[in-house]
Amino acid sequence: MSRVTKLALILASLSTGVPAYAAEGSGVETSAQALFRIGSLPVTNSMVTSWVVALLLIIVIRLAIGRPKLIPGRGQAIVESLVQGIYDLTSPIVGPKVAKPTFPLLICLFTFILIQNWSGLLPGVGTIYMLDHTSGGWTELIRPANADLNGTLALSLVAIGCWFYFIMRYAGPAVVLKDIFGNKADKSEVPAVIYYPLFIVFFLIGIIEIVSIAFRPISLSLRLFGNVFGGESLMHAMSGMQKWGLPAPFYVLELLIGFVQAFVFTLLVSVYIGLICNHGDDHHEEHKEAAH
Repeated sequence: MSRVTKLALILASLSTGVPAYAAEGSGVETSAQALFRIGSLPVTNSMVTSWVVALLLIIVIRLAIGRPKLIPGRGQAIVESLVQGIYDLTSPIVGPKVAKPTFPLLICLFTFILIQNWSGLLPGVGTIYMLDHTSGGWTELIRPANADLNGTLALSLVAIGCWFYFIMRYAGPAVVLKDIFGNKADKSEVPAVIYYPLFIVFFLIGIIEIVSIAFRPISLSLRLFGNVFGGESLMHAMSGMQKWGLPAPFYVLELLIGFVQAFVFTLLVSVYIGLICNHGDDHHEEHKEAAH
């Protein structure tokens, strides 16, 4: 975009109050940009994209399902296949005891993250800008929610908060403490001279495990943010090469990466829950088999 064209858009925006649009930008900002404020709360471009995509997702699913029927239509069959697929994938990981209670969280995480990841491929993302009257610069109007570290961190905190609820609700504090700090050795198979000192060893390992748990929200959020932000930066870099058709393969790559990252995030949360909630179920089944 030439300086004359950009100046004309600025003047038009100032005179009419209509957001100015640009065909190109200088690249992806590392942080989301505020579009407007509600009191002292800034409403960023990633927040607006997140709200719009979430609203569209709810509307599309409701329209696809309609009034549920015994013999499902095409839309209902697609939704049911997605739901059943995620349930079949996560239930062996989290364990039968918490498979149904945790399923709403896991299906929402997967679907929301997947659509938000793919929202970066929609027309207008990275190509529509509005004039920021405060700074006089250009603000990207549409930014994928997961290309904002605040968004991915919020998802991670919600996921870990639900993880804490589920393990306390369905495993209990005693099982959680034993799983983290307890002696994992079998007293009947290990000599006492080795068994009792192992309490100290496993307690120290438990402290390391607590540190690892504390870093889970950080690792979850950075992994998702890094992949989505990297893909968004790549698409910005390739957008100037449309006439050679170069961005087309990267769109396919971003579709794959968006799916993989939603899958990995959901799978990791399932594993975190299953490490504690499914652990007791395994021992219970072993005792039942031994009794028979």
